Amino acid sequence: MFNALFTKTEEYNKLAQALGSPGACALFGVPAAGRALIYAALAQALGRPLCIVTPGEAEATRFAGDLNALGIAAAVFPARDYVLRPIEGTGREYEYRRLAVLGDLVGGRLQAVCVPDEGLTQYTTPRAEFCANTRTLHPGDTLPRAELTALLYGAGYARRDQVDGPGQFSIRGDIVDIYAPDMKQPARLEFWGDEIDTMHSFDLATQRRDEPIEKIYVSPAREVLFAQPAEAAALIRSCIKKARGKRRTALEACTAADLAQLDGGAMPVDMDKYLTLRYPEPATLLDYFDDPLLILEEPASLREAARATAYRRGEEFSALMEDGALAPGLDKLYTEAGWLWAQAAAHCTLCAENFARSMPDISLKAIVNAPAHTLPAWGGEVAALLEDIQPLCSGGAAVTVMAGTPRAAAGLAADLRTKGLQVTTDAAAAGTAGLVQVLPGQLSAGCSLPFARYAVFTARAFGVSSAQKKKKRSKDALNSLSEITVGDLVVHQSHGIGRYAGIQRMTVQGVQKDYLRIEYDKKDVLYVPVTQLDLLSRYTAPGDSDNVRLSHLGGTDWAKTRKKVKAATEQMAKELIELYARRKQAKGHAFPPDDTWQGDFEQRFAYDETPDQLTCAADIKHDMEEPWPMDRLLCGDVGFGKTEVALRAAFKCVDSGRQVMVLCPTTILAQQHYETFFERFAPFGLEVEVLSRFRTPAQQKRALKAFAEGTIDVLIGTHRLLSADVNPKNLGMVIIDEEQRFGVQHKEQLKNLREQIDVLTLSATPIPRTMQMATSGVRDMSLITTPPTGRRPVIVHVGEYDPDVVSAAIRLEVGRGGQVYYVSNRVKTIDDAVARVHEAAPEARVGVAHGKMSPREVEDVMIEFATKKIDVLIATTIVESGIDNATANTLIIEDSQRLGLAQLYQLKGRVGRSATQAYAYFMFPGELPLTEEATARLTALSEFQDLGSGMRIAMRDLEIRGAGSLMGAEQHGNLSSVGFDLFTQMLGQAVAEARGDDDAGVEAASVGINLPADYFLSEEYMPAVDQRVLVYRKLAAAEDLESVDEVQEETEAAHGELPLAGLNLFNRARIRIRGERLGLESVTLSGGRITFLGVDVPKKVAFELKTRYGAVNFPKSRKLSVPYKAGAGAGSGLGRGLDANDGTGPVAAALMLLQQLGASDDD
Repeated sequence: MFNALFTKTEEYNKLAQALGSPGACALFGVPAAGRALIYAALAQALGRPLCIVTPGEAEATRFAGDLNALGIAAAVFPARDYVLRPIEGTGREYEYRRLAVLGDLVGGRLQAVCVPDEGLTQYTTPRAEFCANTRTLHPGDTLPRAELTALLYGAGYARRDQVDGPGQFSIRGDIVDIYAPDMKQPARLEFWGDEIDTMHSFDLATQRRDEPIEKIYVSPAREVLFAQPAEAAALIRSCIKKARGKRRTALEACTAADLAQLDGGAMPVDMDKYLTLRYPEPATLLDYFDDPLLILEEPASLREAARATAYRRGEEFSALMEDGALAPGLDKLYTEAGWLWAQAAAHCTLCAENFARSMPDISLKAIVNAPAHTLPAWGGEVAALLEDIQPLCSGGAAVTVMAGTPRAAAGLAADLRTKGLQVTTDAAAAGTAGLVQVLPGQLSAGCSLPFARYAVFTARAFGVSSAQKKKKRSKDALNSLSEITVGDLVVHQSHGIGRYAGIQRMTVQGVQKDYLRIEYDKKDVLYVPVTQLDLLSRYTAPGDSDNVRLSHLGGTDWAKTRKKVKAATEQMAKELIELYARRKQAKGHAFPPDDTWQGDFEQRFAYDETPDQLTCAADIKHDMEEPWPMDRLLCGDVGFGKTEVALRAAFKCVDSGRQVMVLCPTTILAQQHYETFFERFAPFGLEVEVLSRFRTPAQQKRALKAFAEGTIDVLIGTHRLLSADVNPKNLGMVIIDEEQRFGVQHKEQLKNLREQIDVLTLSATPIPRTMQMATSGVRDMSLITTPPTGRRPVIVHVGEYDPDVVSAAIRLEVGRGGQVYYVSNRVKTIDDAVARVHEAAPEARVGVAHGKMSPREVEDVMIEFATKKIDVLIATTIVESGIDNATANTLIIEDSQRLGLAQLYQLKGRVGRSATQAYAYFMFPGELPLTEEATARLTALSEFQDLGSGMRIAMRDLEIRGAGSLMGAEQHGNLSSVGFDLFTQMLGQAVAEARGDDDAGVEAASVGINLPADYFLSEEYMPAVDQRVLVYRKLAAAEDLESVDEVQEETEAAHGELPLAGLNLFNRARIRIRGERLGLESVTLSGGRITFLGVDVPKKVAFELKTRYGAVNFPKSRKLSVPYKAGAGAGSGLGRGLDANDGTGPVAAALMLLQQLGASDDD
C-alpha cells in the first residue's frame, strides 16, 4: 500500500531523479523504520539491488528484518574475525554467513544486502575466483568420485564421517553428502558408478532425506582458497624471496610454523593472513553487485564507527606483529581509509540521517526533506490501537497494522471491522483514504509518514518465527547420553560392572558377528553380541571412576548386590507411590476448560509457538482441569519459551477467579517476570504486583493487603513469598522458576504446598533429584527441545586465561554494537578483574555488580547495562538467573573450573538470546592443574554446544556431582553399586510393580535365535564406530516393528542399501519382536530344517504351509518344522521346502514364515 502512495509524491520523484546517475543525494527527517519502507519502495520501483551500509551489525540485522517483512529478499553480510592465530576449533560461522550472501548475490537470489561498515571494508574472494570455484551439479551428470573429492577439498570443504554443519562433506560408498554455505539444507547425492543418480535435501538431525533437488551449486567454503598445500607453500616462499632486510626476517619467523605444516601436506587453520598473497587484487562485497543503489545509513555514525574500528584493528595488528603471528605485507586485509566516501561518488548513492547534518566527505547533488516520526509499538490492546488509528483515518491517511502471526492478524481484522473501520487483509490493496490494512509480520517500529498520507503500526515483539516442522523425538529422550566409548565403565545386568574395550568381529560356528568386548576383574573378558546391547548400560555414579571395583565374572557378589538394591528400590517405590497417591487423593481445584478469554490471550502472543510449546501448554492445562493438585516440571533450554507456557497456565488460573504466585530465585529475575506478566495481563484488566527489595516497605505492605483481599491476581517475588505474612485470599497455583536455586528449607515449604495446590516448576537444567523423579514416572514432566527459528548455538571456547583472547573477544563484541558479560566470582578480587578488562580494552565502558553491593546499587548497574550505557558488565554469578539482554552476546568467565556444571550452563544461557551469533569463553588459570571434576565439567560444556542441551547437561551433572541428594543419603551406596541407568531401570520396574501395572516385573522371555548367518555392519558400510554402536543399541532396545523400520530407514538414508549381514541384523530384531508377540521359545536351523518351538499354528495356516513347503506341525509339543535346503521349492513333490540357494539366507526365510504364523500388534 505504501509503495503506491509513495511513488505519487514529490519526494519520490526527487529521489528517483537523483539516483538515476552516479553521485550522492541525501534524505533527512525519516526515522529508521520509515527509511526501511522507502528503501523497499525504491528497490521495487527502480528495479535495482540495494547495498545498505550501517554503522554496526545490530542496525544491519534490523534493516534486513524489516525489508524481509516488506517482501524484499534481504540478508546481512557481517564482519568476521580473520583467523590470524593457529587456534584449533575456531568457529567459522561468520565466514559461512558471508559466503552464503556472496553465493546468493551471484545466483541472483537477493534484492538487498545490509552490511556493517567493517564488513564492507574487509577484503574477500574476487568474484571471478568465487565463480571459478563454484560447480553446478544435476542428476545425470558424470563426475568420478576422485574428481569430486578434489573439487571439494579445493573449495575449502572439510571431510567428516557425517555432515553436521556448513562447509563439510562426507563420502560413504555411493552416497555423497555436501553442505555448501549458501544451502538452506544439505544435499545428498546418490551415485550409480560415476553418474549422479538422484539428489535430495536431507535433515541434519535425523539424517533422513527430504525433497528431490533438480540442481545444486557447490560454492566455496572458505574466503581464502588454496587448492593444495604445496601451492600455498610455493606462494609464501616466493613472497619471502622478494622481501629484504628486517621485513624478510619477520616474514620468515611468521611463516615458519605454517610452512612446516604445508610441507607435511596439512593446511593450517590461520591461512586468512595470506589473503593478499592469494588474491593480489582482492575484492569487497560491492564488487559482487551489478549497478546497485548504495545507501549510507547515518554517515556521521559511519565515520565514527570506521574511526573506532581502525583504532581497534591497529591495536590488534600491533599485538600480532609483536607476537610474530603477523608480518608487514600480510596485514593488508581491509580497504584504505576514505575508500567508502570515494564509492559514494562512483555509485548512485543515498545518504540517510534522522536530522539534517553536514557531510564533509561527500558532495551532495540533491537533498530531500521528508518529516516523519516513529509510532509506539502496539501492545495487543484493541482499544489503545483504535485511539491511534481513528484520528489518522479521519484525516485521510491510509494505515497498515503489522499484527505478528497470521492468526493474530485475522483476529485483529475481525475486531476492527466490528468497530466500524474499513478493513482489508489484501497485501496488494491500493492505498485509499481511511483504509486500514491488517497484515501478518512485524517491523522493528511503527512510523507515520505525513508526506505520503500513510502510517504503519507494528506488534511489539520483533522477529516473527516461521512455523517449524515438528521433529519426531526418540521415545527415550533422556537416554541420549548413554552411548558408550572405549574405556567407559558399563554395567551388564547379569554380570555386573566392567570396562568397555571396543567392538570385535568374531566367527563362531561359521557365523560372523560383532561383539562388544567387556573386561572384568582378574583380566576376565566377556563378549556381548551386539544383538544383546539392551542388557548393557553405561555406569554413571558419583565419585572417581578409576577407583570403581570391577565385578568378578562367575562370582556371586553381583547377584547379592542386585538383590540388595532391588529390595531398596522396592521400599523407595512404595514411599514414592504413597506420596503420589496422597497427591491424587488430595482435594485440589479442577479448573474449567478454556474459554474465549483464554483463546484471546493466547492469540496475542507475538510469535508462532514451537510445536513443543503447544504440546507442553496443552499437557499443563489438562493437568489443571483434573480434581487433584498438579505437580509438573517444565524443562526447556534457556530462551526456548518456558515463560510463555507458564503465562498461559497462570492466565487459566486467574481467569477462573484464583490467584497465582510466581517464585524466583533473585530480585532481578522477579522484576523481569513482573514486567512480562504486567505487559501480557494488563489488556485484560488483571492486577500484577511484585514483592522485592526494590519496593519500599509501604508498597510491600499495600501489596500484601491487596493480595489477602483478593484484588491482586498475580504476585511475583523471591523466597520472601514463603514468609508467614503472605496470605493469599484464594491461591490456585504456584509457579517456581529455576528451582535448582532454592535451598533445602524452602524446598520443604514448597513440598507442603504441592499437596494442596497446583505447582508448575520451570528449569533449564533440572537438579538431578528432580530429574530422577521425572525419569521414574513419579512426577509429570514436559520438555521443550525445539529452538525458536533463527536461534544459533553459542560457540564455546574452553582454554587457559589469555589476555589477547579476552581483548579480541571484548573488542569484537563492542565493535559490532554488542555487550559483554565478564564473570569473576570472587568479590575480594573483582577489582583486579576490572583492571584486567581496562587493560584489555581501554575504550570499553565498564560496570561492576556483586552481592556485597546494596540492592539499589545492583539495580542501577543492571539498568545501565540494559540501556546500553555499559559495554562490559563485570559481575559475580549474580547475573546467572534470567536477566534477558538481547544485545549481550559474549560471555567471558575466569576461573570457570570453580563453578558447577548447571551454573556454567545457566551463565552460558545469558548470551545467544537473539539471532546474533554469540560466544562463550570458559577460562581457567594456566598455572594450576585442573581437578578431575573440573575437567569433566568443562569437557561436557565443550561437547554439548548444540541448542537444547540442558537435559543432557543435567545427566552429566549427576555423573560428576554424584547423587547424594538423589533420594537421600541411604540410596547413595545403592546407586554407586549398580550405576545410575540400571538403578533408574530397577526403580522404574519397582514403581510399576507397586502401582500394579500389568506385566510389571515380568521380564519378557527372550526368543532363542539360532540361525547360522552373519550379523554385523561392516566398516566399509559405516566407518564410524560410535555410529555403529548407536544403531546396535537402537535395535537391541526396539520394542516394536515400527522402531526397527525407522532405524533401517535412517541408516539406509545416510549410508545406502544394507548389505546382507546388515539386513540380517535388522531382520533378527524383527524375528525377536514377532517371536515375543507369539510366545515363541526359539527358532533354529538344523539338519536342513527351520524349526520353531513354542508356537501355536492355526489349522488353516498349518495346512497351507504343509501344502506349499512340506511343513510338519506338532500341535501337542507346539513345534513347527519346515524343510530348508538347496534347490527346494513350493508345490508338490519331494522337492518341497524353502530354497537355501535363493541368496536371501535363513534369517529372511524364518522371518517370512513368522509373518505367516500370525500378525504382530503393529503390522
